Amino acid sequence: MSIKAEITCYRCGTCCIAPDISTLRKAVAVPCPHLDAGRRCRIYAHRPPVCREYRPDAVCCALQHLPEGERVTFFLSIYDLTGDEENSE
Repeated sequence: MSIKAEITCYRCGTCCIAPDISTLRKAVAVPCPHLDAGRRCRIYAHRPPVCREYRPDAVCCALQHLPEGERVTFFLSIYDLTGDEENSE
């Protein structure tokens, strides 16, 4: 039996900025509209299942020391997300 240790959330907000969250109509590389100025979730107690079920992983550990812009760029590159969705019309 293998027990997987949980990785601590660094509360950096990258998971609320980089990926798209269709439930919230949030595009790739666009900050979630529910983040406050400190990059904390204003609807945390009532967040949708996709957010509730997200678990920090090794990527979070690798990114936590980088500035926000670099974290988002790195996240987009490793998951092959372009971020072009915000600029396409």
